[in-house]
Amino acid sequence: MDNFQVGNEYLEKDKTGKHTDARGTEPFDKVYGLGYEVGHEDWSPFPRVNYLRQTFLDRSYDIDVERLRLITESYEQNESLPKILQCAYAFENILLNSSLHIYPEDLILGEIAAPAKASPIYPEFSVDWIIDEILNSPFEERSNDQFYIKSDQDREEILQLCEYWKGKSANEFITAHLDEDQKKGSHMGEKVFQTNNYHFAGIGHFAMDFSKLMSLGYKGVIDQAKGAFSQLSKQDPDYSEKRDYYKATLISLEAAVKYITRYALLAEDLAFAEQDEIRKLELQKISTNCYQIASGIPQTFWQAAQLFNFAVTMTQIEGNGHSISYGRMDQWLYPFYEKDIQSNSTTKEEVLEILEVLYVKMNNPTKLKDKGTVKVRNGRGFGGESLTIGGVDEQGNDATNDLTMLLLEASAHTRMMNPWVCLRIHENTPYELKIKTVECIRAGYGHPKLFNDGPAIKAMIGKGVTVEEARNYAVVGCVEPTIPGKEHGWLDAGYVNTVKVMEMVINGGRVLSGPNAGMQLGPDTGSLETYRTFDEVLESIDKQFSYWCDQLCSCLNITDKIHRQIKPTPYISAFFEGCIESGKDMTAGGVKYNGTAPQAAGIATCADSLSTIKKLVFDDKKYTGKELLDALKENWEGHKKLYALVNSSKIPHYGNDIDEADELFSFMFESYCRHIKGRQNPRGGKFSPGVYTVNANVGMGLYTNASLDGRKNGEPISDNMGPVHTQGGSHDINGPTAVINSVTKVDHSLATNGTLLNLRFPEDAVSGDAGRDILASFIEEYINKQGMHVQFNIMSSDKMRAAQENPELYKDMLVRVAGYSAYFIELGKPLQDDLIQRTELRF
Repeated sequence: MDNFQVGNEYLEKDKTGKHTDARGTEPFDKVYGLGYEVGHEDWSPFPRVNYLRQTFLDRSYDIDVERLRLITESYEQNESLPKILQCAYAFENILLNSSLHIYPEDLILGEIAAPAKASPIYPEFSVDWIIDEILNSPFEERSNDQFYIKSDQDREEILQLCEYWKGKSANEFITAHLDEDQKKGSHMGEKVFQTNNYHFAGIGHFAMDFSKLMSLGYKGVIDQAKGAFSQLSKQDPDYSEKRDYYKATLISLEAAVKYITRYALLAEDLAFAEQDEIRKLELQKISTNCYQIASGIPQTFWQAAQLFNFAVTMTQIEGNGHSISYGRMDQWLYPFYEKDIQSNSTTKEEVLEILEVLYVKMNNPTKLKDKGTVKVRNGRGFGGESLTIGGVDEQGNDATNDLTMLLLEASAHTRMMNPWVCLRIHENTPYELKIKTVECIRAGYGHPKLFNDGPAIKAMIGKGVTVEEARNYAVVGCVEPTIPGKEHGWLDAGYVNTVKVMEMVINGGRVLSGPNAGMQLGPDTGSLETYRTFDEVLESIDKQFSYWCDQLCSCLNITDKIHRQIKPTPYISAFFEGCIESGKDMTAGGVKYNGTAPQAAGIATCADSLSTIKKLVFDDKKYTGKELLDALKENWEGHKKLYALVNSSKIPHYGNDIDEADELFSFMFESYCRHIKGRQNPRGGKFSPGVYTVNANVGMGLYTNASLDGRKNGEPISDNMGPVHTQGGSHDINGPTAVINSVTKVDHSLATNGTLLNLRFPEDAVSGDAGRDILASFIEEYINKQGMHVQFNIMSSDKMRAAQENPELYKDMLVRVAGYSAYFIELGKPLQDDLIQRTELRF
């Protein structure tokens, strides 16, 4: 390779010869460590950031009553108004009257109408579980994800205020509109599919148009809404609905301006009283920042970062949705960085400190969830706060810049759950960025996750967006690609437990075992006792998918309509293309692109189950279908020899680069995608399939009977796109290259809602320069093979077991769970065990 010199650094050209002029504050090949280190302190070079990080970790997770009090007060006063105006006035009441907090050393202001790390309550969506858990299953007594109510007075007030919302929440309206077949298959019944994300919470999984916000500011968007409102004609048959939408939008945006001004005044007052001259000056600048973005557009990098945090936290105040993501931050924030650097008004180090403060701040929002959701640990954050960097621009050229590098450095220095850093990779990604990324991955805190522009852009085009728009995709949630500010995709809309679908396939649509054994749940499309050929099994899968996708999608369409009726979101809608232009809220289909995107879980479990059936019943004819059914009904008890055989390499298993096994995975994958893609939703958009489970494979497994891949009752089903691992052993035994060869035999772009692949290496497998380079080459090979996504845990099973035994020593040890990283000791034990059982790969 050729060498050349930049400053005091020598760089080597990689085989593509591509380099970037982008620089952070540190060498691109700086080693950030190898896995988690017990007792490591001062992650960041900035004392302020280390202080804020530790302060966050030391705070308790509380439940705050103020938002519940203010929204109830507003709804009681405005019961006769149209729903969208009720929502707007409630939002206004919260912004104008909630308590404000400015914490020591902080540089960025804005919370979610609750103190840092405290969760507000969103009664618009559901209250029954809150009442039940306060009375019968106290939040503070959970085995994990505990929350604390500060006083008995607060506890009583919460109960009293929740009474008002009985019969008024989205959950109750949705449930009332479901028929018995829908309920029987959903989370309320046998859990063949689950829609509880939007059933119990607000819309989310989107990225607003931050470029619009930065270029127009709140005042500019207000002027845009006023202009559109002035053009509204009473000849329009939807005049009254559009009139109410514009009124609600203006109420919400003007409240946002007043809210920011309240912070400006508070910072001004604190600066006046501050004795420390350095902090006084900081508070004065903070106040100036807030005044500027309340009245105009940001002029500096710091002001842009401040405007961003206000915009996002107000989105969370209004909507309660998961995965309110940050778009391509290295792109929309770059003009402010460039201007400040070129004018010498700031330095890279000052920019990096602001970013790191912002990263810590991103962890403050927390979200109270029901005990069922968090049984194995779904997290106490909003979840899915993805921040996308890298990739190509609208012309297809590499978009790497200084901020790309700085945002990675901030991640390595802070090592917290949020943000979920997502790196877009393509064939011309610079060598320096690849190596910096690998060094972050080797540090073992689970960030960043990697996305391949090739299949991701192809998937976006498959959803009907333009090529230029597709190249501008960002990631929301765990792995879902979206177009910031142009797409309301209802991503992560629900899960299909394909292992339960397979149970219907092999047992005539009936439940195999348990208290409801024999219950007719789905259509009778045959059973292992009746199939004469393996093709009949595959035909049955197709029929069952058709039925269960009908059930799932009909439930999601009902949920979609109820959100339109119960909880429009005029503030959020203002930052999506099409809403102000059309006079329609995003819940009513106002956004340019609308979709609904549920995902399949347990595909590998089904593939290995099919392999068992094909091999033992139809190819070798060693067992009858009835014998296999009996083994499952008896949870493999008394079938020791068969259980060992099914978990052995004598059965072709997915993940080992064996075509006959991988073809069965592809069949399941493609069948699910075919039955979801293209269905219509109520907002004028179409359904998009995804193939991932996040961490739901553990929770789903708890309610899933034994399966023919060698699972026993209650064990996790396979995670995401990964191979099977059961108590009987991991099914992938041929190493990491075989795994990615299997995973990439399917066309990932068919899953337009994304795919997810977890891989785990022990620390010693990637140590030293050789380990770094091998991991970088491995990633490049996966990208070349057109895998859409991959993420890594660099952590041995021994280290995770040590954390189980001595949790007090591992309080801030992050692990990559699925699309997100989490503190290992805060996970439920079933999920901890599932992480430990995942295959340790070695090159």
